[in-house]
Amino acid sequence: MPPMLKYAWDEFVFPMFRRPRRAQVAALCYRGNGDEKEVLLITSRGTGRWILPKGWLMEDRPASEAAAQEAWEEAGVTKGNLNETPVGAFSYDKELEDGAIAPCEATVFQLKVKELTDDFPEANERNRTWVRPDEAVKMVNEPGLKKLLRNF
Repeated sequence: MPPMLKYAWDEFVFPMFRRPRRAQVAALCYRGNGDEKEVLLITSRGTGRWILPKGWLMEDRPASEAAAQEAWEEAGVTKGNLNETPVGAFSYDKELEDGAIAPCEATVFQLKVKELTDDFPEANERNRTWVRPDEAVKMVNEPGLKKLLRNF
């Protein structure tokens, strides 16, 4: 029996079997300008890898506001200037609570942070750090997110 093909290869060879990507939103939280610019990364709850705050779309608000809500819940961003125009998107595979893998596409919105708090809903589940964009590129795994950070 032939060896199993990798998921990405399966999608390339068998596009009619490709699972649709589920829509998410992400906040590219940053502070400073020019050479002083830093981005805020948080750890994922499951694997502890470095990511942007992100989550599912919300029926009761625009995508950009949903991204800002995720920045509050996952990173403690309480005040900032939100750009309502997306700056890009990246794809990744999300492991769901039942262990299933959901291919996702996260649309990214910039959020210039004015204020953070240490008391936020997921404070005990995540770490956060400020890093220069070039450092963030080395810390994240998703190729599309790396590209977004390089261009930032």
